[in-house]
Amino acid sequence: MKIRLMMCASVTALTALCVGAGTVTAAPAPPGAAALRSALDDVHRAGMPGVFAEVRDAGRTWRGASGVADVTTGRPVTPGMRHRVGSITKTFTAAAVMQQVEQGRIRLDAPIGDYLPQLVPGERGRKITVRMLLNNSSGIPDYIPYAFPSLQTPSPESLEDNRFRRFRPAELIELGLGAPPAGEPGGPTGVYSNTNWLILGQLLEQVTGTPAEEYITRNVIERAGLRHTGFPSGPRIEGPHSRMYEALFGLLDPPRDFSVYDMSWTGTGAALVSTMDDLNRFYGKLLDGRIVSRSSLAEMQRTIPVIALDGTTIQYGLGLHKVDVPGCGTFWGHDGTVWGAGTISLTRDDGKRQMSVAVNLQRWHAPDSSGQPQHHPLDDALKALQREAMCGSGGAEAGRPASRVPAFLP
Repeated sequence: MKIRLMMCASVTALTALCVGAGTVTAAPAPPGAAALRSALDDVHRAGMPGVFAEVRDAGRTWRGASGVADVTTGRPVTPGMRHRVGSITKTFTAAAVMQQVEQGRIRLDAPIGDYLPQLVPGERGRKITVRMLLNNSSGIPDYIPYAFPSLQTPSPESLEDNRFRRFRPAELIELGLGAPPAGEPGGPTGVYSNTNWLILGQLLEQVTGTPAEEYITRNVIERAGLRHTGFPSGPRIEGPHSRMYEALFGLLDPPRDFSVYDMSWTGTGAALVSTMDDLNRFYGKLLDGRIVSRSSLAEMQRTIPVIALDGTTIQYGLGLHKVDVPGCGTFWGHDGTVWGAGTISLTRDDGKRQMSVAVNLQRWHAPDSSGQPQHHPLDDALKALQREAMCGSGGAEAGRPASRVPAFLP
């Protein structure tokens, strides 16, 4: 079986433990709040232990939660919980890099070897530009299969082995650079790779003289006025949060809680903890030109086709996904997953409609005889929730979800 790192996998064993916890909402709510509540509950009934969300529509806000944060105690999820948001971190990192571009310390089309000749040496350092790292067209493969070698077996052993391991960015980058290339630098189609984002973290540190996480905190998170977002200082999440259950395509049955985990394995690529309220606030300000300049935002929204970790092709800019929803509009944002936790945050290009959704179970699909993840009722329920959150009832063409509803990338 080939392990594919996407936010899709299945656990029917949890369903009996979860069904029955109700939805929590907060006023004032936008039109369609009842449909949003129903869609959220449907995700829980389909087998998700806990799901929580915030939807904003033209100044009105709906917050809801359904299910449990702990399948053993039955503790309910709540809308304001902190959550590991995975690759949504990449938008924060990209914004920080673009701030340095605005100050003239980084040139988007300069070779990365000009800044980090020891880290990315030789021909690669001369061919790969900063822009290629930001839009995943560098051709550098992902380090995750090598940092978690049991995934190639497949076995969940590496997940436990690395729970409290402290990785250095340089050793993870070396794993990616030492693997067979995923493509030619600057090719017409990129290949999504977390290695790019650790290199960008090292670039930020090089040009600012400050650890990347500190720079992002001071110049992106604090500038956006986010009160519940930050890089974890240790393996535990501070503040109210859910347990985070990983099924790993049926290899972990019952799913295992990985809410306590050292996030050095993903750093400036996917380590952030946030809330759904903070994510909507961040993307709203970013797309309004209040985190980076309008010209920098225009660069971030120049997309190319990129092959995601689930094998689909997405439209990817500089740390931003573009998602076209028929009959509803164009949305920008990101999705993310780490072990046990998945999140998606999308904002319409006019800024008037936003959604952020979090779930506490990952890779819930059991494989079929050929090793491919089987379809699960959660897939349909999540798509319906996302469609309702983005468009409202009847807002999108019947039966037509987004061109690619993101599958939650680490």
